[in-house]
Amino acid sequence: MEEKIIILDFGSQTTQLIGRRVRELNVYCEIVPYNKFPFDDKTVKGVILSGSPFSVNDVDAFKPDLSPIRGKYPILGICYGAQYLAYSSGGKVEKGDSREYGRAHLTKINSGEALFDGIAEGTQVWMSHGDTITLLPENFGIIASTADVAVGAYKINGEPTWAVQFHPEVFHTTDGTRLLGNFLNMCQMKRDWSPASFIDSTVAELKEKLGNDKVILALSGGVDSSVTAVLLNRAIGKNLTCVFVDHGLLRKNEFETVLRDYEHLGLNVIGVDAKQRFYKELAGVTDPEKKRKIIGKGFIDVFDEEAHKLKDIKWLGQGTIYPDIIESLSITGHVIKSHHNVGGLPEKMNLKLVEPLRLLFKDEVRRVGLELGMKEHLIKRHPFPGPGLGIRILGDITPEKVEVIQNADDIYIKMLREYGLYDQVWQAAAILLPIKSVGVMGDERTYENTVVLRAVTSTDAMTADWAHLPYEFLAKVSNEIINKVRGVNRVVYDISSKPPATIEWE
Repeated sequence: MEEKIIILDFGSQTTQLIGRRVRELNVYCEIVPYNKFPFDDKTVKGVILSGSPFSVNDVDAFKPDLSPIRGKYPILGICYGAQYLAYSSGGKVEKGDSREYGRAHLTKINSGEALFDGIAEGTQVWMSHGDTITLLPENFGIIASTADVAVGAYKINGEPTWAVQFHPEVFHTTDGTRLLGNFLNMCQMKRDWSPASFIDSTVAELKEKLGNDKVILALSGGVDSSVTAVLLNRAIGKNLTCVFVDHGLLRKNEFETVLRDYEHLGLNVIGVDAKQRFYKELAGVTDPEKKRKIIGKGFIDVFDEEAHKLKDIKWLGQGTIYPDIIESLSITGHVIKSHHNVGGLPEKMNLKLVEPLRLLFKDEVRRVGLELGMKEHLIKRHPFPGPGLGIRILGDITPEKVEVIQNADDIYIKMLREYGLYDQVWQAAAILLPIKSVGVMGDERTYENTVVLRAVTSTDAMTADWAHLPYEFLAKVSNEIINKVRGVNRVVYDISSKPPATIEWE
């Protein structure tokens, strides 16, 4: 069994970054809710406590009993994690005179402390908290400070527990990765987790879990479902049946292209044309959550029908990855958006769920795909949402609108490739707005649709910045779309980052 670090999630927006940094250090980790520690898991070698949007003094703050893990595992508390360890042991945490947010520098570093091995005095760290520890319990010792915070970091005497009031996981903490690496060393982690080891362990687990059972898998043509298919195929071979559904919301010519792409993978693929079925179900629906749920339910219904055509199907495979899980249900219980892969299965299907990528970030999925020997053009494709163009057409969906956005999107993506910009962008999309505006084409007044171009850069989809595409390129794309796509007379470019916006518009 693979040794792991457990990250207890107290709701910080950077919890996933902690996980990414740990994995970048070739150590496997899992993020679990603050109150769901896996006590029966003998492979846990250490614990990290994340930050939180709450103050430890809030009535609604997450306050689990940490006594069963303290002293048993090496622990690193980060921000709220540090404050809660002190608070729950009798220390004082009080609101600071002003919220400390931004760069600071560590002073009075205890050079003999293993957590700061190789980290020099004055190193830059990133603070993000309104509270501060004003009194430590007797057996807690300060091991670093900043100009404004006496308790920058501490160690609990007599147990392998360290804590910092800054965020080592973020880019602006210069030696943050080294600090996390020092903690992993104290956990005696082997640093041997890699795409190759993930494949070996996952295939072995799938063989044990699935045995001779048959699996039906939802293929989308995207990276996630493709890698899932190859992993399952490696584990169970002919017992995997893949279903690729054309819900009428794919990119232009996508259905035919994807079926051709899968030929070299040796997969058993069934193509299902369900366009009219989805258009009928979506007619007149404008609410984005309702659209997502209709599309998700439509997928499940189609799979259910296909599964019943086959014999002895017991599992549904899905290409769910970690950001899907996080965005669908946060630790605080607030749903950002529902994801069709995470909504659960209707009881009528009577199929169990297998999601071998559910704990991987997108860039990790890509590395796994390349390790599996998959072609680069499949692996380097931009993410494309399960609901497809259904969430890129704001307002109600009609076949006519689908054709408009397919043509606009096709021009945009082809020109990104032509200008050598496609691989510099994490995800690009054309969005059709339910807005018409006045224009002039030739000598005639027009009153037609607006298309938004969206392009972002990212590494894991948890955060994203708008891509700074050249003005000349955007001008040519706009001109091509307006000239060649009937029904569009205005093109705009989205310069919003995530957060506060999401990558998709719906």
